[in-house]
Amino acid sequence: MAATSLLAENPIAHDERCNQDEHIAGDWYSVPDLSLRDNRFNVPLDYSDPNSTAKITVFAREVVAAGKEKQMLPYLLFLQGGPGFESPRPTEASGWMKKACEDHHVVLLDQRGTGLSTPLTVSCLSQFKSSTDLVNYLKHFRADNIVRDAEFIRTRLVSDAAPWTILGQSYGGFCAVTYLSFAPDGLKSVLLTGGIPPIGNGCTADTVYRACFEQVVHQNEKYYRRFPQDIPVVCELVNFLNEAEGGGVPLPSGGILTPKGLQILGLAGLGSGGGFERLHYMFERIWDPVLFPGGEKQISYYFLKAFENWVEFDTNPLYALLHESIYCQGASSQWSAHKLRGEYESIFDPIRAAKEIRPVFFTGEMIFPWMFDEFHALKPFKEAAHLLAEKDDWPPLYDVKVLNNNKVPVAAAVYFEDMYVNFHLAMETASEICGIRLWVTNEYMHSGLRDSGSQVFDQLMGMLQGKKPWF
Repeated sequence: MAATSLLAENPIAHDERCNQDEHIAGDWYSVPDLSLRDNRFNVPLDYSDPNSTAKITVFAREVVAAGKEKQMLPYLLFLQGGPGFESPRPTEASGWMKKACEDHHVVLLDQRGTGLSTPLTVSCLSQFKSSTDLVNYLKHFRADNIVRDAEFIRTRLVSDAAPWTILGQSYGGFCAVTYLSFAPDGLKSVLLTGGIPPIGNGCTADTVYRACFEQVVHQNEKYYRRFPQDIPVVCELVNFLNEAEGGGVPLPSGGILTPKGLQILGLAGLGSGGGFERLHYMFERIWDPVLFPGGEKQISYYFLKAFENWVEFDTNPLYALLHESIYCQGASSQWSAHKLRGEYESIFDPIRAAKEIRPVFFTGEMIFPWMFDEFHALKPFKEAAHLLAEKDDWPPLYDVKVLNNNKVPVAAAVYFEDMYVNFHLAMETASEICGIRLWVTNEYMHSGLRDSGSQVFDQLMGMLQGKKPWF
């Protein structure tokens, strides 16, 4: 496949097609030390069908250091992690964004279906008349079309349609490697932070989850070494949930919290900076006080609400619906994480662990079919989720031959103990990207860009500019 084939289906002739209906730019406004401008683009839902009139809106916010609005600075596009999460909303100049805005116009893209880009919320998705219709719509919301959107925006936003730099965090890095595969001419350079994807053909999810389960075990062991007092606390909670009527307790927004549902707290708690501490403090508030003799023991509303706030399925349902599909090229996922968990059930069985008063292990970045029964916001999409898991005609996301001959400068932060993007799999892919510069570190977790953004950004840019060593 040629490097330009992904865009050739719908070639962009900027001078002929660009008009005010395609791009609406707002006025500049400010937050402390930054100026911002909102841009909305009307883009095709399906770039591969030139006869389709279906359009969606894609939102991108420009951010510059205050006073630099009219300066001719190079552009940097930020691709957010996910899938299914919007770009950050700046409140001040800080972190990596402050550093980037010293020399760039930063573009914060709400990837299609998120934020202000025709957001696919729980209520919005209910408009589809059938699960098949929903699946046929959602198939257009993967990395290939996110890259098409980015190219659509670049040719209309950047002066002379010049190439830009992209910064991809986590899933945003996956999108960046898709960009390198199919539209490298649009790229000046690429920065990846915890975002080097597996690029093999078929469905690589089995390989990913097998490696990730091993890392999740390691993170659980580290957590309980830090907070051994939480072992009996979590065991008591699991036993309570298991003995409750129906095998769990109702959640505030509906649905039910079960022992296996409790385990998904590891998704946010085990793999990012400060996650261990936040998880531990959450467990301090499990129980309501019994105010009168003979009162009934019950889980506090505080804890149940905190649990729902961590999960975020009600606000960002695309994550649950599309997560396994990000690993699929011409093959189906077949609920890969659920299948692989079966190989580790002796370790991850929460009820057995609680009865034996040993650590109840939490799971990581994995979506399971039972979630569409237990979480209220996901219940309407159960059939669609199963159809997506069976879908086997996903188009390619990467071109290994193009990556082998890559000419775009690439610098990547690879986190040695990354729970979400396995180190060894990332290194395998890195060996296929010609010229990539690697910064391998155990100083940061997957959230390094959020936790120490200025340092991470400065390291990667320094590597590209020859100011920092790399290997």
